[in-house]
Amino acid sequence: MEALDTKDTWSDIRALIESGDREALMAWLDAQPAGQMGLLFSRLNSDEVQEIIRLVGPEEAAEILVQISEAQAVDIVEDLPSESAAAIVDEMDSDEQADILGGMDEEDAEAILSLMDPEEASDARKLIGYEWNTAGGIMITEYLAFKEGSTTLDLLEDLRANRNVYADYDVQYLYITNQKGQLKGVLKMRDMLLAKGNVRVGRLMNNKPIKVRADATLIELREIFESNNILGIPVVDNSDKLVGVVRRAAVEEAFVEEATEDFLMMSGLSGEEELRSMPFIERTQRRLSWLVVGLLLTVLASSVIAAFEHIVKEVIFLAAILPVVANLSGACGNQAVAVSIRELSLGLVKPWEVMRVILQELGVGLVIGSCLGIILGTVVGLWQQNWILGFVVGGAMAMNSALSVVFGGSIPLILKWIKKDPALASGPLVMTLADACGFFITLGLVSVTLSYLS
Repeated sequence: MEALDTKDTWSDIRALIESGDREALMAWLDAQPAGQMGLLFSRLNSDEVQEIIRLVGPEEAAEILVQISEAQAVDIVEDLPSESAAAIVDEMDSDEQADILGGMDEEDAEAILSLMDPEEASDARKLIGYEWNTAGGIMITEYLAFKEGSTTLDLLEDLRANRNVYADYDVQYLYITNQKGQLKGVLKMRDMLLAKGNVRVGRLMNNKPIKVRADATLIELREIFESNNILGIPVVDNSDKLVGVVRRAAVEEAFVEEATEDFLMMSGLSGEEELRSMPFIERTQRRLSWLVVGLLLTVLASSVIAAFEHIVKEVIFLAAILPVVANLSGACGNQAVAVSIRELSLGLVKPWEVMRVILQELGVGLVIGSCLGIILGTVVGLWQQNWILGFVVGGAMAMNSALSVVFGGSIPLILKWIKKDPALASGPLVMTLADACGFFITLGLVSVTLSYLS
């Protein structure tokens, strides 16, 4: 970190850019601490970044871009001329290509794809079509596949003949297919290299390999890796044709990305990375789009209090206790929201299973609500020396908590069902409902029992 925290650092890199000395610039970049490229590029303006990319060339630029955040990389590639962008994306691994192109506007991505190597572009289009949190979305298409009739000598000759192409591959396993491209087995590289004589691969391979479909979820992939000492899992389509390989490291990275996306969505940032290097107007619009909706929903919830204004005037203590009921119930609801969104993202629950989720959450909500209601009711009763008020407030707390948990569990599924973003919209909706119902239930119960509270 120290190397990028001095004024000399920025003057050095800018002097190198102005000099146009490619070798000196590359040597300087190579000397920087690992993981610092993101910080470096965030402090340079767009013209300086583009000049670096131009000077180092497509291959080095691709290596630089995979070291920084996906959001930064997408912004940089979008600012480049399509020809330069295509040359850089061509140099990336297939999964990295899909990440970059999938994060771009469809028109910009297509402009780049049209200029890429046709085979690379075809693979990239297929990968972009998969959900990012599935096996298809994180797999690579750079793998070694050979026909089941091949021999070890055939494989060795192919490896030698294509050593320059395979040098960038992460080769641990060889995948054996039939003439239709269907997966028949997996052969460890070491087993092939240590085989005695010229042996058919069918005799050496594992003919019952672990494999997954392209729509396998992250949790399914993690469970397989945790249960087996393997570095990669072959991915097949519905006809058992080999289409890619998922690496162990890619699964762990995807879990981190998913956690980040969930957090950003719950924070009202559309589930996309926001960086302070992004345009001011874009960042402002992204935040305001959620906050304005939140403001309107909050006003709606507050209107319930206005409708019971006379009750609040009669029992002034309610002004202090209403936020407690609403906020605590909202917290209960958001716990259920988090569980539902997590299960939806991992494919553990489907939108049409909303009734099953409601029944499951109702039991949990009743128990949680009862416990919170007893505690709050006792506190209010002792505080105000009015056990009827304590009973009313505690009952409202119990009922509203149970309702909020049901809302929290079901709303994400309903939103998903109607093709709306559950992670972005569920939180505000649940909080608004928790507030409105909390105010209504508490004030309604107080209005019914008002004659007993004096």
